[in-house]
Parts: sequence; structure tokens; C-alpha cells
Amino acid sequence: MRHGKRGRKLKRTASHRRATLAALSTSLLRHKRITTTIAKAKETRNVVEKMITRAKRAVAREDAPGIGVHARREVGRMIKDRSVLAELFSTIAPKVADRQGGYTRVVKLGQRPGDGAEMAVIELVDFALGLDKTEEPKAETKKTKRTKKAPAATTEEAPPAEEKPKKKKGSKESKEKESR
Repeated sequence: MRHGKRGRKLKRTASHRRATLAALSTSLLRHKRITTTIAKAKETRNVVEKMITRAKRAVAREDAPGIGVHARREVGRMIKDRSVLAELFSTIAPKVADRQGGYTRVVKLGQRPGDGAEMAVIELVDFALGLDKTEEPKAETKKTKRTKKAPAATTEEAPPAEEKPKKKKGSKESKEKESR
């Protein structure tokens, strides 16, 4: 029985697991959607949701500046990229301020062709394509098969390009070039 045993080990040591989750979390916050295995996606979800909650609470408490600095340092322990950290506190946290949790979504994709691992997409809910309120959804365009058209015949012909006279092999100039 596994009473009281939380989390997945992901067949890694503790330091390797922490590094893996940090890399996945950084990628998710940067790209807003990543594809990985189901187990990694579910573990990443736990880490990212805690980070977003911490950032959201820090942004909401602007009256106490020390809380924001502490929250940045706590989240910065996992997210090493400063641009992603800044984006989390400036863009992502204010956008999810009214949401009571559930900032991520895990969608199962099926098996990976190489080894049969169960794959999933993990994405930030408010940043999912088509749900972003700032961007208009793009209309899908139908791709058509293009045929190669023959160039239209012109009545005027271009004058022929001037050709340089060919030099004979036995000429004096060609022997000088070979000796150089």
C-alpha cells in the first residue's frame, strides 16, 4: 500500500526529478503549451499551479512590496530564466487573478510511435489558442493545389547575352595562368 506517498518519482533521482520539473515548468510558462508524457505533465501541473498561485497572490498584494520580492525569489528557485519569471509576474498572474485555481489543462494524445509511451499536451487554460480574449481567432484557409503555369509568350525577344571568346588551350595566356 502506498499510504502517504505523494508524487511520482518518474524513474529519476531527487535532483534529476527537480531539474526535469524545473525545465518543463519553464518551457510551459514560456510557450504556454508543451507536449510530454502523461506522468510528467501531471507532475508539472502541480509545480506550475503552485507557482502561479504564489505569483498571483504577490501581484494582488501590491501594498506590501516585500511579499512580491519574496515570492519572486521562491519561484526563482525553480525558474532560472529571468524573462520567463518576469512574464509570470507581469502577464500570466494578472490574467488569472480572478480564477480560483485550475490554471492548466492536461489533454491526452495517445501513444508515442517509438516506444508506446502515453503522451499528453499540458497548456495554460487562459492562454489556449482561440480562448485568448486579446487576439481574434484566425479564419482557417483552405489550401488548394497550385499548378505551375507556363510563362506568357512575349512578342519582343531579349537580345542574346554577350559571350566571352574562348581561349585555346595552346595559347600564350592559358599557359601563363597554368604556371601561376
